[in-house]
Amino acid sequence: MRIVPASQADPADLEAVFDAPGDQRACRCQWVRLPRADFSAMSRDARAEALREQAGCGTHREQTSGLLAFVDGVPAGWVAVEPRAAYLRLRAARYPWLGRDEDKDDDRVWAVTCFVVRRDFRGRGLMAALAVAAVDHARARGAAAVEGYPRVVDPAGDTPEGALFVGTVGAFEAAGLRMVSTPTLRRRVMRRELA
Repeated sequence: MRIVPASQADPADLEAVFDAPGDQRACRCQWVRLPRADFSAMSRDARAEALREQAGCGTHREQTSGLLAFVDGVPAGWVAVEPRAAYLRLRAARYPWLGRDEDKDDDRVWAVTCFVVRRDFRGRGLMAALAVAAVDHARARGAAAVEGYPRVVDPAGDTPEGALFVGTVGAFEAAGLRMVSTPTLRRRVMRRELA
């Protein structure tokens, strides 16, 4: 397995992950970045173009919106990780801030907001590996802390597959994040201080 900043990968690698069957084909990691009305008004093609620009595939630039994972050279997964302030809908949401007094615009706090693991590569620990790589990526770029907002998997197995794009508690625990709040029955806020 190899995980690299998306800016160091080929645009075709990004497309291979996002064009695979699943909800990511429509969203392209734009849902959490945009106000609801703007997201709804944006076409799928425009969302795909926005992700390509944010990821900067093939540019080798320092700034990128996520990391790509490869298994035996095949593009297998994605994780979105950037300064928390980049995610407008996250900043406007109620649940991450319940019981916390946080500066939502603090660029030193990074957020892991989205995972995509292609179906053929699930069950191999790829989400946890992506979470670990996301923390390392944020630390290397000066982040003071990293947060995640995972869903709690229903023990009865009733958690819809598409609901896990935000990650699981176990994946974030593997990356050293610890729970800081429980805003809803099925949602957690997890954090790791880096500085």
